[in-house]
Amino acid sequence: MAVEKVNSSSSLAEVIDRILDKGIVIDAWVRVSLVGIELLSIEARVVIASVETYLKYAEAVGLTTSAAVPAA
Repeated sequence: MAVEKVNSSSSLAEVIDRILDKGIVIDAWVRVSLVGIELLSIEARVVIASVETYLKYAEAVGLTTSAAVPAA
């Protein structure tokens, strides 16, 4: 993938369009412990993308099969 350098500024609409087209994943994991005792554990995965982009990449890694099966 080639990197293009453009000297003009982008509008907010162009930035949002690019984020929704390509998508962003933020994966965070935090653990707070004191003297070897875990007090707090937080795991978060934030995905920002259009539905079409998310489904395309989720299908590639096998995440859509569990979402498509109704709960018993």
